[in-house]
Amino acid sequence: MNNAHPFARPTYVMAKPAGSLCNLACRYCYYTEKARLYPNNPRHVMSDELLEEFTRQYIEMQTTPEVLFTWHGGETLMRPVAFYKRALELQRCYANGRRIDNAIQTNGTLITDEWARFFKENNFLVGVSIDGPKEYHDAYRRTRTGRPSWYGVIQGIRTLEKHGVEWNALAVVNALNAEHPEEFYRFFKDLNCRFIQFTPVVERLYRHPDGRTLASPIEGGVAEVADFSVTPQQWGNFLCRLFDLWVQDDVGEYFIQIFDSTLAGWMGVAPGVCSTGETCGHAGVIEFNGDVYACDHFVFPEFKLGNIKEKSLMEMMYAPTMLQFGENKRALLTRQCKECEYLSACHGECPRLRFAESVYGERGHNYLCEGYKMFFEHVAPYMDFMKHQLQNHKAPAEVMQWVKNGMPRYR
Repeated sequence: MNNAHPFARPTYVMAKPAGSLCNLACRYCYYTEKARLYPNNPRHVMSDELLEEFTRQYIEMQTTPEVLFTWHGGETLMRPVAFYKRALELQRCYANGRRIDNAIQTNGTLITDEWARFFKENNFLVGVSIDGPKEYHDAYRRTRTGRPSWYGVIQGIRTLEKHGVEWNALAVVNALNAEHPEEFYRFFKDLNCRFIQFTPVVERLYRHPDGRTLASPIEGGVAEVADFSVTPQQWGNFLCRLFDLWVQDDVGEYFIQIFDSTLAGWMGVAPGVCSTGETCGHAGVIEFNGDVYACDHFVFPEFKLGNIKEKSLMEMMYAPTMLQFGENKRALLTRQCKECEYLSACHGECPRLRFAESVYGERGHNYLCEGYKMFFEHVAPYMDFMKHQLQNHKAPAEVMQWVKNGMPRYR
């Protein structure tokens, strides 16, 4: 059990400088409809005054010498370069000797030479959302006028590469592309994308009075799972087939977030992604108007912590309600989870997906559990080998030769 004091680890607050504004209308997007939470504020852009207050408080609340600013949307590039230049000025003003890094997530379609030069000159890590080959990407990721967006994303990536910008890919795994993991993976290798995050999309439909259509984790118990959502069986099969390709030739060359986090769980150390950590509650989000929520996937009225104009970030992020929110990930595990031999690799995964029923009839079990268990059972021998390598100060990439030799005993 992790009993570390919450101040002992970094605390992140993802910034939404353009709120949910976006030039695309991706069918599965969980954030576009958040605009309905703010019907009386049509602009949905962060003011310079709020940017300065956020920057000052965010840096001051950190307990580590490095501070990471994460910019997210909506679409972050709906704000001009000038906004982020001002953000950097403020970071330098309030840094007080700390190292400041910046990461930004974008759909890639608005990247120009000006943007790419800015990212390169200021050492931004750029995450690009792209869902694989054209036919899979364009099935769900279209513009607001219904036009495909794939070519625009590819052009954005090429522009980043032309200027030597460090970038990685965030790919949403949905009901369509989950059926084609081999083609999916080859696509990213052809792009020479070395760091890839595959994220399963699962949303439930639940009609709210204000027009929002997606259910929060604590409502709509009988809500319908949207048809674009990946099923547990699809997710497990996707991961197993993807892993088989990766473990043959690409360990240590291509870094896939879920494989890295699984190995971390096998080693008993904290993963680099919150979804498989033992607890959560250290990664909030601040909206364009200063409202702070417990998590990017929990931007619902019932998970609002307050507003930075009325409460400090420190006060909100370390409030008893927020600490309890983080602890609930561990405290509310179902009996099935607690008995699972792979608990340390998963920890019940993200609480936003805990709306299914366990084998004991308990509500609050993770919807994708069956898929994750399929994956963990499949990779267990390989993870055991890589764990053994690391414990003996050897390279885990030697698993590739071990596989080619027919997986002999290693102990």
